[in-house]
Amino acid sequence: MSLLEALDRLPVEPTPFEPGHVWLAGAGPGGFGCLTLGVLAALDAADVVIYDALVNPEILKAAPQARHIFVGKRAGQPSTAQDEINRLMVAEAEAGHRVLRLKGGDPNMFGRGGEEALVLALAGIPFRFLPGITSAVGALADAGIPATMRGVNKAVIFATGHAAGTPDDLDWAALAKTGQPIVIYMGMHKFALIVDALSSGGMAGDTPAALIMNATKPDERILTTTLSSLVSQAKEQGFGSPSIIVIGGIVALREALT
Repeated sequence: MSLLEALDRLPVEPTPFEPGHVWLAGAGPGGFGCLTLGVLAALDAADVVIYDALVNPEILKAAPQARHIFVGKRAGQPSTAQDEINRLMVAEAEAGHRVLRLKGGDPNMFGRGGEEALVLALAGIPFRFLPGITSAVGALADAGIPATMRGVNKAVIFATGHAAGTPDDLDWAALAKTGQPIVIYMGMHKFALIVDALSSGGMAGDTPAALIMNATKPDERILTTTLSSLVSQAKEQGFGSPSIIVIGGIVALREALT
């Protein structure tokens, strides 16, 4: 059975993508298997796709009829200002185009989906959210690490490392004291600071830890080690962005499961 045959068996009726509307969509971590049917249908119907740096560009092949506008944001590199992204969305919608605002992962998991929706609402532009598989969940699954496991954890914490070392930073010591696994987005640029803060908060050095780089893509790389060795091994092995940082007992399950 082919994929197309399987899709033909489903009673799928995509929501009409109306001119002048903006859909805020998540493309998942990058692998085609994490792309939802809703987002695929939106790609097929869009007039304009405004996409981020973490979107796998191969996915855009599903929208050959659309204009593709890159507005990627990467730490420490020239980036499109958020105000310009907002202006683009509004202008393209007001011109009567079907605008797909495509982000990596899920638009509302550290993706500024809510901020952009508020801009559209204030401008009187109709919009909807199309959820995507968030990068952390996709990365954990692909690496063979369950996000939750009976007897191991009762919660999982999703955090961003974007503000590490600034007055707006998270209370990493408080997170360490929960004893629950922590999955960190956008943390590689402040990697050592975060690990030091967790250690200072009482997290044991032998706590299992992992890095998942380019999750779900053909060039995915996975490092499993301990909290105390994570920074040094990541440096030795050349790990960088985009990577998900996972710290907690769930990481230890990978060896048994894989």
